Amino acid sequence: MHLQQNTQLQDCPTTLPIKGASFGFLSKGKQMTYRNSLSRNPLSYALASALAFTSAAPAFAQEAAEQKTNPPASAATTDLDRVSVVGSRIKRVDVEGPAPVTVITRADIDREGFQTVGDMLQTLSQNTSASFTGDLAVSGFTPNAQVVNLRNLGPGYTLTLINGRRPAQYPQPYNRDNNVVNVKAIPMAIVERMEVLTGGASAIYGSDAVAGVVNIVLRENFDGNELRGTAGTTQEGGGDSINLEYTGGRSGDRWSTTFALQYGENEPVFGTQRDFMADTRNNPWGLTLQPSLSLVAISAAGLAGPAGHNILELTPEQCAAFGYAPGNSPTRGDWCGSYTQDGSRSIWNKNSFYSGYISGKYDFNDNIEGFSSLTYYEADSKASSGTEFWGTGGSPFTPAGVFYDPNFGDLLQLQRVFNPFELGGNEAASTLYSEKTWDITLGARGTFADRFDWEVYAAHSEYSYKSNTPRLLAKAVHDYFLGDQLGTISGYPIYELNMDRYTSPITPDIYRSFSTRVINKGETSSSTLNFNFSGDLFELPAGPLGFAGVIEGVRQATTLESDPRTNPLRPIDEQTVYNLVSSGRTDGERDRYAIGAEFRVPIFDSLSANLAARWDKYDDITAVDDAVTYNLGLEWRPFSNLLVRGTYATSFKAPDMQLVYAEGAASYASILDEYSCRSGLGLGQPLDANGNPIPRRTADCNVSGDRTIYQAQSTIAGNPGLKEEEGKSISAGFVWDIIDGMSLSVDYWRIKLEDAASQLDSSYLLETEAACRLGSYEDPSKPAPSASICNNVLSLITRTSAPGTTLDGRVERINQAYVNTALRDISGIDSTFRYRLITDRWGTFRFENSYSLNLTNKYKELQEDPLVDYRDMRPIVFYPERSRLRATASWEYNDWTTTLYASRMGSAWTKRATTPNQCYTGVNSGICWGRRLAPFILWNASVAKDFGPNVTAQFTVVNAFNKQYRNDPGNNTYPYFDPYIGADPLGRRFYMSVSYKF
Repeated sequence: MHLQQNTQLQDCPTTLPIKGASFGFLSKGKQMTYRNSLSRNPLSYALASALAFTSAAPAFAQEAAEQKTNPPASAATTDLDRVSVVGSRIKRVDVEGPAPVTVITRADIDREGFQTVGDMLQTLSQNTSASFTGDLAVSGFTPNAQVVNLRNLGPGYTLTLINGRRPAQYPQPYNRDNNVVNVKAIPMAIVERMEVLTGGASAIYGSDAVAGVVNIVLRENFDGNELRGTAGTTQEGGGDSINLEYTGGRSGDRWSTTFALQYGENEPVFGTQRDFMADTRNNPWGLTLQPSLSLVAISAAGLAGPAGHNILELTPEQCAAFGYAPGNSPTRGDWCGSYTQDGSRSIWNKNSFYSGYISGKYDFNDNIEGFSSLTYYEADSKASSGTEFWGTGGSPFTPAGVFYDPNFGDLLQLQRVFNPFELGGNEAASTLYSEKTWDITLGARGTFADRFDWEVYAAHSEYSYKSNTPRLLAKAVHDYFLGDQLGTISGYPIYELNMDRYTSPITPDIYRSFSTRVINKGETSSSTLNFNFSGDLFELPAGPLGFAGVIEGVRQATTLESDPRTNPLRPIDEQTVYNLVSSGRTDGERDRYAIGAEFRVPIFDSLSANLAARWDKYDDITAVDDAVTYNLGLEWRPFSNLLVRGTYATSFKAPDMQLVYAEGAASYASILDEYSCRSGLGLGQPLDANGNPIPRRTADCNVSGDRTIYQAQSTIAGNPGLKEEEGKSISAGFVWDIIDGMSLSVDYWRIKLEDAASQLDSSYLLETEAACRLGSYEDPSKPAPSASICNNVLSLITRTSAPGTTLDGRVERINQAYVNTALRDISGIDSTFRYRLITDRWGTFRFENSYSLNLTNKYKELQEDPLVDYRDMRPIVFYPERSRLRATASWEYNDWTTTLYASRMGSAWTKRATTPNQCYTGVNSGICWGRRLAPFILWNASVAKDFGPNVTAQFTVVNAFNKQYRNDPGNNTYPYFDPYIGADPLGRRFYMSVSYKF
């Protein structure tokens, strides 16, 4: 549940002494009071109230609990202290400002049933499920990470901060190429609250704050001790978990410290533990399916049987030894294979972690306070693919994917899937992840001239990562089944398949004899030196002129080392890894310096303006150089209970370091050299009678044996020519305090992102290179590429200079790197409704509903492409989400608190429907579906009871109605649901938590 920002919480004692940091906390040593109706603005005090309750010592717990159902009739009125919230460094009384901010407390997370920070953030209505990583993506690039992706721009466009500072990024890039922050590595025990700002904020925070900012505020000012234990399990099996937390704090006359320890562990969940995933015959749509092609020898030439058919004949006893069943199809003939191999993968990784945290403050005098913090997190995880695969496709010893076997008299293509029992169990083919991250901050803050606050700090964080993945050794497994090459025929290698070995299960020892472990390592670091200050410059007729300034220097470094055996250009030997290549090594460093200023200008009593500007200077090898961003915000309060607001902001995103510094791994592929074809130059091409080149059309060159068709090296490497991506965002809306305890906010937003980085294929690069060199495309209707596109593309293609030879002008290397080309233009509406009802007899009722609706989702990859709105189209480019809702209802009565939470993802396209209605025919006749799927809704429920002032127990049911996937009969391939549009195959699960304060 979001923090109720613009209505009142229950009344409290007249004053509560609070100490806190300058970012997101109350100012040091001051006092805060409030009542049900604020003299200046009723929208201002909820955050301060929440901070009082979440930061206060356990001594306040009993007092607060007693007021749940028996609030005082009235309380004294004094001014609220100013607080700083994400989106501005200027402290202010009014929590609601020109840009929408959502605040989520630790209590909200507990009530709604979430077990991790990442689980909670991924349910934000402004977030998207399309950025799916996590445990279901076992074969993805970041299966052990969780990310935040506001507005579906991509997780790299959401800036994630911890205590207002940038942490080290996750060493393994998201989607192979993008640097992100892993929010899974933020332990729940140390979290005080989360603040979410949507919209551009680069004028405050610099790069990456395009879609918004998420700030994780850690605990401080905790006095006493709290132990908390949580045990959980799933209804359908697997996933047993335990989580232990200890939080403590001490304070003296001039010092305070807060510390926390946390340990968590969960068992894995495998597809075999979910009925609809364990066996393909159990698919939810009643589809009649064939077993997988687990053990086949396909005729490639049609000499010993129909081409494309399996010609490996197995006895029923041989099939039974593998646990296989017979299959048959017109395209593959007869075979035997498995219905259960897909289900052997993990759908929730095995995971264990521990973390520690300590923060402290010391008052040197009445005006200067020193502060420090240290955080450490270490995790070990295991993601299992369940099976291993081998075939002649992808083997360096059968380049065409087939070989000639004289015993069959045919060209064969082999495919063999090794079962879990052959490897040593479901966890034998598991990737092991080992991660460590730590963060240290040292600083001081204080006041001067009685009206300015200042802060200076140095922070450093590091993140190390290691993945250990099982893979087959290409030569060892090849030799085990095929032995030595016996010769060649028509260019194809000749081997004799060892039938006894191929048609018999292997043992775990045999598996280990032809397998290895591929090791990838990565490290990132981030160092920050920051000085900021804020205060009132002078009085204007309508109030004080607020000001904040910042000077900052940041150094980021990244190193990613792939196993050298996965380089496809490496000579083939005993250690060559089967069917796996890498993106090479990444090693780079970036320095950034910034200066920024903010002003809050009261124009009239009811109207104020917020102005901010920032200059970021980059010292690295990119084309960024510097970036200037600014924003303007307006707040108009025509009535005491109504705020009308709007913002205009510019933003930018510097190129991800992976996109700049990756060395890349090379491979060879056939190309059509369009420039040489159209110009007639180079490659030793013939000249006309006058010695001039002979230009041709690509259709004339695209024939077998033409000189312009040849093998060229292709890489996916970094591009130092990348510049910053530039964004503009606007928002306009209102916050209305309807009655006491009831409020409504509605905001329209739009974000436009230009020069977005996009990866282009080699054919486009070669076509564009020719257009840049010759001044036009072959198709005269296409506009010529811009100068910036040409500069980028020409730098990505390397040609040989060898005058007088056939090698002159030959393409030596194509770098399929990212270039600045794409445009995104998206818009939508966010709304939040909150209502709190306090009764004398029935306790307190709270309701909150946050809803986001996307209005447009426009995109084009290239300058010459039309700008297309994909909102109501099938997911051709990406998964556009049209709407998302999260709602919470809670009831507090005496010692009991009951909460019901719901998350709704709007309708989505079916997997295959292209017409208004489609139906299966034949055996599945009667199963029909429309073009769009119904919304996907998940429910959580929790009940908590206080056993006195110190002990609280809570029982939580996650996914109470056991909704595991969207009903999409058009999704007829395993696993029969689409995780990118909403799914929860873990199903219903239960957690019991007990906390004890002393």
